[in-house]
Amino acid sequence: MKHIVVLTGAGMSAESGLKTFRDANGLWEGHNVMEVASPEGFKNNPELVLDFYNQRRKQLLQVKPNAAHFDLASLEKDYKVTIITQNVDDLHERAGSSNIIHLHGELLKVRSVENETLVKPWTKDVYIGTLDENGHQLRPHIVWFGEAVPMIDKAIEICNTADILLIIGTSMQVYPAASLMHYVPENTPTYFIDPKPSIGSNSNLTVIESTATKGVKQFINLL
Repeated sequence: MKHIVVLTGAGMSAESGLKTFRDANGLWEGHNVMEVASPEGFKNNPELVLDFYNQRRKQLLQVKPNAAHFDLASLEKDYKVTIITQNVDDLHERAGSSNIIHLHGELLKVRSVENETLVKPWTKDVYIGTLDENGHQLRPHIVWFGEAVPMIDKAIEICNTADILLIIGTSMQVYPAASLMHYVPENTPTYFIDPKPSIGSNSNLTVIESTATKGVKQFINLL
């Protein structure tokens, strides 16, 4: 089976109703990004940060996967498919995809501030005083700006084995995720789905100027 490696970003989930990072009224809800998505922000105002993610978690639990999520899951009938996502939602999982790497963490998980390997599923709110079994504060299981991206090496290994690369709904401007497209074998057919692509097609690269739901259907037809 050919191996399709899929890189997804905020545009993948936009049609499910999740706001994207780059919209004018995007995910940050009027907050400076460093206030709500950095270790410094958490240290300075943990209540604000916990509340911010409590709101994101509630929003996520109210939305559903869109057609593009389901179409990617259906590809597993004929291909080996690995999804490497910058998204912290669980919509790929809910749509039925089975091989997913979350580069930037997962909104429906929390971890201990003292032990980053102590991770647990979580759908409720988190407050100051929401503790792990050892009495340490819990925090969102999110990779904040300035923190290491623990899954990046695994993602690079996966990209090395790609027969086809599909990029959906990401500007490919945020590193280290943006570097992943350079780790696929030379001459790997690459498809880039974005409503406002920043690059054009060339010999190996096919740009599909479209939203995720329409673009994934076009991609499947091209296969």
